[in-house]
Amino acid sequence: MAEAGGGRNMQVLESLESNVRSYSRSFPAIFSRARGSTMLTENGRSIIDFLSGAGALNYGHNNHAIKEAMIEYLSSDGVVHGLDLATPAKLAFLESFSSVILRSRGLQYRFQFTGPTGANAIEAALKLSRKVTGRHTIISFTNGYHGMSLGAIAASGNRFYRGAAGIPSSGVAFMPYDGYFGAAVDTADYLRKILMDESGGIDSPAAILVETVQGEGGINVASKAWLQSVQAIAHAVGALFVIDDIQMGCGRTGEFFSFEFASLFPDIVVMSKSLSGYGLPLSMLLIKEELDVWRPGEHTGTFRGNNLALVAANAAINAYWRSQAFSQSIERSGKLMRSRLQANASRHGNGFSVRGRGMALGFDCGTAELAKSISCKAFEKGLMLERCGPLDQVLKFLPALTIDAETLNRGLDIFEDTLAETMKHFKRAVN
Repeated sequence: MAEAGGGRNMQVLESLESNVRSYSRSFPAIFSRARGSTMLTENGRSIIDFLSGAGALNYGHNNHAIKEAMIEYLSSDGVVHGLDLATPAKLAFLESFSSVILRSRGLQYRFQFTGPTGANAIEAALKLSRKVTGRHTIISFTNGYHGMSLGAIAASGNRFYRGAAGIPSSGVAFMPYDGYFGAAVDTADYLRKILMDESGGIDSPAAILVETVQGEGGINVASKAWLQSVQAIAHAVGALFVIDDIQMGCGRTGEFFSFEFASLFPDIVVMSKSLSGYGLPLSMLLIKEELDVWRPGEHTGTFRGNNLALVAANAAINAYWRSQAFSQSIERSGKLMRSRLQANASRHGNGFSVRGRGMALGFDCGTAELAKSISCKAFEKGLMLERCGPLDQVLKFLPALTIDAETLNRGLDIFEDTLAETMKHFKRAVN
């Protein structure tokens, strides 16, 4: 429910903004300020943010180290919008990312700055895969999510989102993700058999597109062995191996790339969301050099590679990724989160489960009704928690990677209290 005193302003927004709005329905308040992991409403309520801009704010709101670099750049009249012209801001980002992120991990890629959204980067990856291979079919996976544009939504599993496209989706074949049929079934073996079988019914694919952790799909985690098998299958059938690291990249799972733990070497990496470090739109592809077969202008966009976002991204790299300390802090916070969530799942019975990696964790409530009730009550108590999964039955925990221990524990306290109260209510309703 809307907070007292804010009702009129919410009504104005509701009367003027499209019905398509989503987050303002789940979290009905006017948010006026934000810093770190805390948001303030216009009526002075303090909300702990475990949503983090749907993964676009890994370094928190208004991160001062990043903000200072942006203010300095703006004050100097540096180029902000420059299409794909060469600028000092772009050069600084490319050099920092290459040296700090790529070379230290034994990786080498070319950079393609796409339109500002992750969906546009996915579109570019699919187009390039088809151009390189001369094939059209993309292999995607059950419960995957890759964006809302027509090509990206064709590779996404959710019927609700696919139905809004208004036309039949094409060019994508879906295969079962790791664990889709339970632990006893190796779905990588199934994928291999289908693609190797001349009568398997699937055309030779241009690419295999995968998330190492499915965010929107319910925080479903792929194992190291499964991911390595899928990469090997892609190479065996002449397809490009494409990792969607839009939400799980930039440290969300602990290391900068979500695929590092599996020692993968993707042909294309898709990045967006927290890449800019400040919530500014910035998306790109990392492409193996031999696959960069674009002709000039074949995939373009007015707002690709915004220079202010590149300044912010460069500041984030320099502030957080020049040592192992930041990854180690993510690991510690992730272990704390998992421990407390698992304790709550155990305390309240077999209907709950916890899964995830690093600081991307899901608390499966079993039903959408229960998850929605917990999310709403948590917001009333001062905690913002998003839902995900095919039925919206999973609570998604995505706090800023920079969150301090006190704020993290306070947010988990609110969740714990909310869960206990909600379970009492549900038990009374059943009895």
